[in-house]
Order: sequence, then structure tokens, then C-alpha cells
Amino acid sequence: MMGSDSGLIGGKINFRKLVNTASKYVWQVPKPKKKLSLTERFIWSGIALVIYLIMGQVPLYGAPSNIFDPFAFARIIFASQQGTLVELGIGPIVTAGLLMQLLRGSEIIKLDFKNPDDRALFTSATKIVTIIVIIVEGALYGTAVYGPALSGAGESNLIYILVGQLIAASMIVMMLDELVQKGWGLGSGISLFILAGVAQQILWSIFSPLPAGDDSLIGVLPFIIDQVSKGTADFMSIMFRVGQLPGVFVLFLTIGIMLLLVYTQGIRIEIPIVSSRYRGFTAVYPIKLMYVSNIPVILATALTANAIFLGQIFWASYNPNNSRPFFNWIAQFDPTNTANPTPIGGFIYYLVPPRGLEIAALDPMRAVLYVLILTAIVVVFGRLWVELGGLSPKAAAKNLLDANVQVPGFRRAELSVMQLLQRYIPSVTFLGSFFLGLLAGISDVLGVFGTGIGILLMVDILINYYNLLIKEQVETFMPKLGALLGRK
Repeated sequence: MMGSDSGLIGGKINFRKLVNTASKYVWQVPKPKKKLSLTERFIWSGIALVIYLIMGQVPLYGAPSNIFDPFAFARIIFASQQGTLVELGIGPIVTAGLLMQLLRGSEIIKLDFKNPDDRALFTSATKIVTIIVIIVEGALYGTAVYGPALSGAGESNLIYILVGQLIAASMIVMMLDELVQKGWGLGSGISLFILAGVAQQILWSIFSPLPAGDDSLIGVLPFIIDQVSKGTADFMSIMFRVGQLPGVFVLFLTIGIMLLLVYTQGIRIEIPIVSSRYRGFTAVYPIKLMYVSNIPVILATALTANAIFLGQIFWASYNPNNSRPFFNWIAQFDPTNTANPTPIGGFIYYLVPPRGLEIAALDPMRAVLYVLILTAIVVVFGRLWVELGGLSPKAAAKNLLDANVQVPGFRRAELSVMQLLQRYIPSVTFLGSFFLGLLAGISDVLGVFGTGIGILLMVDILINYYNLLIKEQVETFMPKLGALLGRK
């Protein structure tokens, strides 16, 4: 036992030494010397967002066009644009952050977050892992996606320039996120970039004045105004537009889903708690219906996007003519469209959302199976995230006791509080994950603006920003109360 403990201590010391040594060679965004005003933080957040949006319009030098997009279904999560400097978006940052959270939640890395040194160590380790993920993902993505096209065109040397651009641009995105998080901006750069990307898609669907190619306009409002001015307005054609163009029905549907998500954020179970240190202090410990937040949906979407990517690679390598029965069970793509292969069969076919009522009506069984498969994956990831993300009844009970609070009528013991939380957390985890997976799947099939997962993320981020702004206002006008609310 003593040998095991000494091994753990030695491992922790080695981990700390390794991170501290590596951190000396990693450039850091300095914290502001004093807390900035809310206006100044808005300005810095705006600067970071503008830089990110500009990068999203700058094309990658040497990148060929008409390339298959393996991560088309995860673009909204990673706030990325194919063929631009933000090709990888925030993907490496999210991947590294989730990896570190899983390592911490599974206690492979044991750190005490009450200790400022351990918190700083975790932040530094996350940044180092992010840099590693950026380099690996940039190299793999560049060679796997752009490499074959460049080799076929006789310009294989360009792949090194493309990989360098992907890595350098992702480093800049990492710094922009760090700039916002270090106190120069509000919230996190990741949330800001995702929010801007989803909002941009929604606003484009509503207000775009560009022609749609069928003597109509893309945006809902310009289309309605154009039809009314020409005297050709028709109720059905405005409500349900053909060609997957945004219509009034989908607009109302998008607004309805957003309102539903806002409403469900308030559904919770409240467990009364009292302070074991301060007599007379009472509060409630809320267990929300959205206990696991949107993390399981993000993980499920990332998993399906990678599965589609791998399926396309296997198909191109072993079954390009859809002639092998075994591989046909995995994936079949349209062999006549080599530039942008479309799934037409196999398991992969049911992982691709049939967005829009027109597409779903062509194969209703595909739409149903897509929703069911996505929901099942989200439920599984919800359960795993509770255990590995430090949200289990045991972890929650420990956090409550560490915060010097207890539940009236229950002994101040971890087992007693854990048994109480065990009544609610597993059920809430299942119901919340099932609801989010079902809503994301149905929203994708119905073709809501910004996609189903995009709407989920946007609403969650907006609510978090709303709460953050309230806290900032409290700290500005009532510093003592703000300090009390800010205590862990």
C-alpha cells in the first residue's frame, strides 16, 4: 500500500514537473493588471470575434475546391468554415478540454481544485495538450483531406504549406480564446465563436437578399417582400418553400424550439441545504433537467462526424464501386460523385441527418432511424459524462460537504448525501439526455435554422452570458454581495 501511495505521489510530482517545465516554452496571454470595466471587456470580446470572423473569410492558400467535407455535420459545433483559416475552428481546443476533463474526472490526474497552484497546473496542462492536438489534427486533416487531391494534381508539395496554415491559424484561435478567458473579455472565446456562427446562419436564413437561383431570394423576409410586391404571394409557397430554402414554417419552428429550450432550463429539483459553518444560512441545491448540459450532444455529433469520415475513407479504399457486400453494410456512397460523395446506404447512411421535410419525405425510415440512433448515443454519452465529468452522486455529495453545507434531516456523511442524490441524478441524467437527443434529431430532420445542435448550443450560451452579465452588474454596484456570490 505504501509503495502504491509513493508511486502516486511520484507520478503527481513528475506530472507537475513536466507541465511546469513545458509551460516555460509556451507563450502566455498576460492577465490584465487590474480588472477591466464591463465596456472595456465588451470591446476586447468584439475585437477577438472580429478577428475570428475575418479568418473565417480568408481562404487557405493552395486549398483545392470541391473537396469532400468529412466534418460537415460538426461545423456548427466547431465554429469552422471549410477551405478557410478556421478550417479546424475550435475543434482542437474542445477536444483537448474534454480529454483533460475526462482524465480529471476519472482521477487519472488527481488535482485539488481548491488549491490555486493545482488549478493553474491544470490550465497549463490543458494548453499544452491543446497545442499537441492542434499539431496532430492539423497534420492528419491536411494529409487525409487535401493530400489526395493535391497529389492527383501534381502539387503534393503544397500539402506542407496547407498543414502549416492549419496549425498556425489554430494557434491564433487558441490565443484568442485565452485572451477572452484571461479577463480581457467576457466568458470564453469558444462560446463567443459558436454563438456568432449559429447566429450568423440564422440571420442569413431570415434576412439574406441574395438570389436563390430559382427567381427568388434566400432570406425569408426578402422573399416575402418580393412576392408581395410582385403580387404572386401564395400562402403555401411562403410557408413551405421548395429546394430546402428557408420558409415561414421553419422560422416559427426555430423560434418555438428556442422558447422550449429556455423554458426547460428552469425545470429543476431543489434540495434544501444549510450551512454547517454559518448559523441561519439556508439555500437550495438545484438539480436541473439539463443536468449534463449539451456536452453529450456535442460528443455524439462529433462521434457521428468522425464515423462518417472514416466510413468515406474505407469506402474509397476498399469498396469504391459498392461491390463488396460486407463493406456495403458499413457504408455506400454515390460513385458518380467522387468530388463530394453522398451516403446512399449502409449504417453510415443513417448517421447523416436528412435535413428538411423534402429530404425526409423521400425516406421516412431513414429520418426515424437517424433520430433514434442519435438519441441513443446521446443517452449513452450522458451517462458516461456524469461518471467521468465529476457529476456523479458521489462527486456531487463530496462537493457539497467540501462546501461546508449539509441537507437537513440527513447525517453530514458522504454516503448519506450520496444516497439522497442517487434518487434524482440518474433519472434526471436519462431524461435530460433523452430530451436533448430527441430534440436535436427532430430539429435536424425538420431543417431548423442553424441546425438542431446549433440551436441547443446557442440557447445554452445565451443563458450563460445572461447570468454572467447579472453577476458582473452585482459586482459593480454591490461588491460585497458579488464577492459572496463568487465564492466557491
